[in-house]
Amino acid sequence: RHGYEIMKEIEERFGGSYVPSPGVIYPTLSWLDDMGYAEFKTEASARKCYNITAEGEAFLVANRAAADGLISRLGSRSGTREQDAEPIMNAMEKLKRTLRHHLRQGFADADTVGKIAALIEAAARDVAAIEEKEIETINNKQGVKAVWKDDDEPATDR
Repeated sequence: RHGYEIMKEIEERFGGSYVPSPGVIYPTLSWLDDMGYAEFKTEASARKCYNITAEGEAFLVANRAAADGLISRLGSRSGTREQDAEPIMNAMEKLKRTLRHHLRQGFADADTVGKIAALIEAAARDVAAIEEKEIETINNKQGVKAVWKDDDEPATDR
């Protein structure tokens, strides 16, 4: 596969929540090539096509449990949950674009910056509270009682 195809495959496995940059993919592919785990062939179009080597296959076989664990974690992040969260992702992108625009233009004053920061922090707290209520509901259905440690981090007791 080409580096771009690998980036798209990773993006798909993460359900769009993570897209590796070329600055991550290409150095990693170079490292895999240096280690002998992958090799590339330059095509007529001058694009590099990467393939796993026999040594890379052997490494995967020797580390199958770790690889399966990683793939399992990736799989649990992709699919329906991210598709259902598309309105949230769109809202986050809109907020990011708006903030970038205003950061480039410069905010009117420190008071405005403080107000915006407070709004974002309040939204983060509200989202966390919603998530905590959902977790509490799930735990109650499963018979798990939530307890709190001294540092305000939740723990569970059965």
